[in-house]
This record gives sequence, structure tokens and C-alpha cells, in this order.
Amino acid sequence: MTEDWAAVAKAISMRVNELGWRQRELAERSHVSQAIVRELQHHTVERRRSARTLEALSSTLGWHPQHLLAVLQNRTPPHPDEPVDDGHELWSRLDALEQRMVDISDRLEDVQSSLATVVKHVQSKR
Repeated sequence: MTEDWAAVAKAISMRVNELGWRQRELAERSHVSQAIVRELQHHTVERRRSARTLEALSSTLGWHPQHLLAVLQNRTPPHPDEPVDDGHELWSRLDALEQRMVDISDRLEDVQSSLATVVKHVQSKR
């Protein structure tokens, strides 16, 4: 199945504009990091995202929880009143944990890089 991340980016951008929100507001309301919202909205990094992330953004934007997943998969998004197909709840939760691990790993790499810079700076002053 092909994924259309550009369509997801367009859908998010259009809806955010309709609501008059900024990325930060969407991030805060959906409890999704602003970096991930930025990557999705501007289609800068194309990588697998957890279903939970897409569900959180969809719900926050006033859509059916599976709206963005349907857009990603080139399907017609469900109507907001349709029941949620939660047959993949366990996989969604695992995806969310995996995404959190990736985020933590990225943050640790940033801290490690910053720490290395500080150590070099301190050593050069000696």
C-alpha cells in the first residue's frame, strides 16, 4: 500500500488555517511534539508515524480519529460520527511506544552532541 504523506501535510495545513491555529497550538492541544507536527505539516521528514499520533491530530482537528490515516492510505476519510475501528489498538499502542523511544533517542543524541561541545570548549580553555 502506498502512503501519501504529502496529502497528510496538505490536509493538516488546510485545517490548521481554517481553524486559525499555529503549529504550537495544534501540538499543545493534541499532545504531539511540535517537531513532529512541523515535520508532518511541512512534509519535511517522511517516516512511519504511529497510528496514535495521527489519531491525536485528527481528533484535535475535529475529524474522525482515523481521518488522517485514511488520507495517508488514499482512502475516503470516515465521517466524524462513524464508529472507530479499534481492532488495531494494541498495535497503535506499540507504535506510540516506539515513537516515544525514537523521540527519546533523538533527544539523547542532541544532549550528547551538546555535551561534547561543552567538553571541547572547557578543554580548550585549559
